[in-house]
Amino acid sequence: MLFRISTLKKTVLMLLVVMITLFPTQHKTNKLAVIASNDKASLEGQLNTLLQDPQLKGAITGVSIRDAKSGNLIFSNFGDTRLRPASNMKLLTAATALEVLGSNHTFSTEIRTDGQLIDNTLHGNLYLVGQGDTTLLKEDLEQFAKQLKAMGIHTITGNVVADDSWYDDERYSQDLNWSDEHNYTGAQVSALTVSPTKDFDAGTVLITVHAGRTPTITVNPQTTYVDIMNNVNSIKQEATKKITILRDHGSNRISVSGQIPLQAKPYEAQIAIWEPTGLALELFCQSLEAQDITYKSFKTAQTPSGTKLLSTKKSIPLSELFIPFMKLSNNGIAEVLVKEMGKVKREDGSWTAGLDVMKTELAHLGLHTESLALRDGSGMSHKNLISANELTQLLFAAQDKEWFSVFKSSLPIAGEADRMVGGTLRNRLKNDNVFAKTGTITGVSTLSGYATAKDGTEILFSIMINNYIDGPVTPIEDAVVEVITNYAY
Repeated sequence: MLFRISTLKKTVLMLLVVMITLFPTQHKTNKLAVIASNDKASLEGQLNTLLQDPQLKGAITGVSIRDAKSGNLIFSNFGDTRLRPASNMKLLTAATALEVLGSNHTFSTEIRTDGQLIDNTLHGNLYLVGQGDTTLLKEDLEQFAKQLKAMGIHTITGNVVADDSWYDDERYSQDLNWSDEHNYTGAQVSALTVSPTKDFDAGTVLITVHAGRTPTITVNPQTTYVDIMNNVNSIKQEATKKITILRDHGSNRISVSGQIPLQAKPYEAQIAIWEPTGLALELFCQSLEAQDITYKSFKTAQTPSGTKLLSTKKSIPLSELFIPFMKLSNNGIAEVLVKEMGKVKREDGSWTAGLDVMKTELAHLGLHTESLALRDGSGMSHKNLISANELTQLLFAAQDKEWFSVFKSSLPIAGEADRMVGGTLRNRLKNDNVFAKTGTITGVSTLSGYATAKDGTEILFSIMINNYIDGPVTPIEDAVVEVITNYAY
């Protein structure tokens, strides 16, 4: 009899354990513990499953999800751990630039003189003065030359002078890898610089390799400032195209090598040049010569006080410039914005001053700046550090600013094919209402922004994957966002 009672007790206990397992207690105060009515796993469970992906073994993944309306944290995984943001750093640069400079801020390029015009001769020097305009194109310099000719200037007795003193002469941010110097993403920063296209990758030239029995190479803008070494061979049409373009350190000697099929489409690549001020000066001199305007010589120097303004070209405002900046993740624009903030707030167009201004403004946006490490504006540095929770705090605070519409609309929109709409997200996260900034450097992939769930809940999110080896890990980021947008809040 005793045996039968003991057995009954064990059976009852086992049934209780099974019931508790199948029907866990739900806590109304803990949204993450609630199992959705559609029998899907909880948000926390789904996300934790994704974050256990074998590709992330040995990596650190910071995830922060907030309710956009309240700012309350919904989910956090290593949310307070400082990680490298890669180009998510541009979120900080963009927000602080809009706060300090304003969405209507423009950059100028001026033509000045210290001389007098007498009988078609300018007795003195002509100054080309840069003030950080990354949108300056060759045609703008040509327009300057036409304006000078229309003023009656045929001869300049002095020099044509390039002035880039609006910013300091530090061309590279402090942690830029030497191996990135020739890449368009690592272009030198100057207050006087020219872009080859309307992507506004200032300080670069566009190299095009044209197929043929003897492959040819063209440079845009057309210039003798760079020296091209053509070592490209023509190969059979079915063979693989392989082109390598490198610039020698400290010079503008560019080597183009490899192979291109006989009837292949042209191969294009943008290459960063050495000393972009010199390119702007040469192109301006070319433009003067095309208008038959003669001059004594050319050089780089600072414009003296008391000069006369002859012409000005203004850039598009930040509200428009932010489209190529954020959609295409333009590093050069990011670094110029840092120096411009230093110039406007501290009268010092340097990274040191600009980053100090950024830190001050980020504190006003509610970030714990003592926990940040800011080393540049673009995110190229592996020494930038910020947590996922701090990034979502920035996204939350930005919503109350008058410039928020400019900020949000500049972010890549997932699944939108137009590169100036979808940007770096145009081939990712189809059909999701996601506005977010991507970020990629070696061992780092990030994605942070705004999303709307299917039930209409507005969500802020930041995903920061650091120290991974085997990639790509972007499918994991996309899966996290899909969970966020499909969950019923």
